[in-house]
Amino acid sequence: MSEKRVLVTGASSGIGKACVAAFAGAGYKLLAAGRSEERLAKLKEANPEIALWSGDIRDPAACARLAKAAEETFGALDCLVNAAGVIYRRTVEETSDEEWRETLEANLHAPFYLSRACLPLIRAAGGGSIVNIASDWGMVGGERAAAYCASKGGLVLLTRAMARDHAGEGIRINAVCPGDVDTPMLTAEARQSGQDPSEALAASNAESPSGRVTLPEEVAALVLFLASGDSKQINGAAYVIDGGATA
Repeated sequence: MSEKRVLVTGASSGIGKACVAAFAGAGYKLLAAGRSEERLAKLKEANPEIALWSGDIRDPAACARLAKAAEETFGALDCLVNAAGVIYRRTVEETSDEEWRETLEANLHAPFYLSRACLPLIRAAGGGSIVNIASDWGMVGGERAAAYCASKGGLVLLTRAMARDHAGEGIRINAVCPGDVDTPMLTAEARQSGQDPSEALAASNAESPSGRVTLPEEVAALVLFLASGDSKQINGAAYVIDGGATA
């Protein structure tokens, strides 16, 4: 069991929620961050030992406050998991200015702001890791997801740039790039496209070379590995986990 300290964003839903369960099961001390106080409260019911923080990390000042909360709670951090994100299924012409800004702010700006705020805490721990949840559409293009692809592609290269900058400090930064995952975001995507969510999930299962979409727990297991000492020589990597869809 670990006594290490981790901060997870997007913690009340989807991949972030699965990461909370995985880290809690491995004995990590957890600070779970999200925007919904109601969902965070339910998360704590299942994981009574975790600390909570509610706010909008698209704001750099909020990221500074979150890092301060982590410092006050733990003193230092061993891992940061940037799991919060949004998607709009739009072409460039269909994407509004507001949707473009929101997507970049949530998927790229927030990990930048929070990494910047938390790096001193990871340094204070004597090293550690940052894991960014990107997407396989940050590695290849996807249809009707222009802003999302741009944001996740930027996050992959931000990951690699930070990895080079901080490797000498014992701080590793890696990206996890899921394909379709059975989460509320996948349901939201279906509704944006005018599809029935259950039919959309069945279609995604059929389209996957593995015969199904990825489970959030499977993504969380990879995140936990990248946060652990078992991956100490892995840095600047972008791990695709999509059942072979982009192979």
